[in-house]
Amino acid sequence: MTVSSVSSRGQGGAVLFIAIIVVVVMTLAGIALVRSIDTSNLIAGNLAFHESATHSGDTGIEAAIVWLNANSAGTTLNADDATNGYAANGINAAQNPAAGQSWDAYWTATLASRAKTLSTNAAGNQVAYVIDRMCSFAGSPIGGATCAASPLVNAATGNAEVAGKLQLNATSLVYYRITAKIAGPRSTVSYVQATVAL
Repeated sequence: MTVSSVSSRGQGGAVLFIAIIVVVVMTLAGIALVRSIDTSNLIAGNLAFHESATHSGDTGIEAAIVWLNANSAGTTLNADDATNGYAANGINAAQNPAAGQSWDAYWTATLASRAKTLSTNAAGNQVAYVIDRMCSFAGSPIGGATCAASPLVNAATGNAEVAGKLQLNATSLVYYRITAKIAGPRSTVSYVQATVAL
């Protein structure tokens, strides 16, 4: 019995080199995947904080409406009340952001000094609000304050009355703009606006 010897040729290491390249590429792909997941989680968390802050703005809007309703009788709403965040001349150019001005810059420069701040809620959001009566001047809305108001509807102005139907009547109501700023965790800032008529 003869044993034949197989001559071994020297390998140049090409397979090892390709295997190392494949391992490095797979490692880089794994790192990129982990970083992508971390970024997605961070974005989702930030969106959750922003949504929480935006929803907390309803607290400020509701508090402002309560204050407006409580002070709608008499002449309280004809003059500014900075302690309650109220301006009687909200259409005035000084009560609105300049062209190109950010809301943060406008709030800090103009509104922060008269904003009514509420206590921080359980989610860590602090709400502050201001109320602007949509008038050009302070004073009575009937006596020349030039206010934005809903139209008066009666028999003289026209209505939807037809045979056998009820006549539509509506008094003219002045518009009020409520702006709420919400500052929350992770430097979250959100602004919410609402317009009401009284």
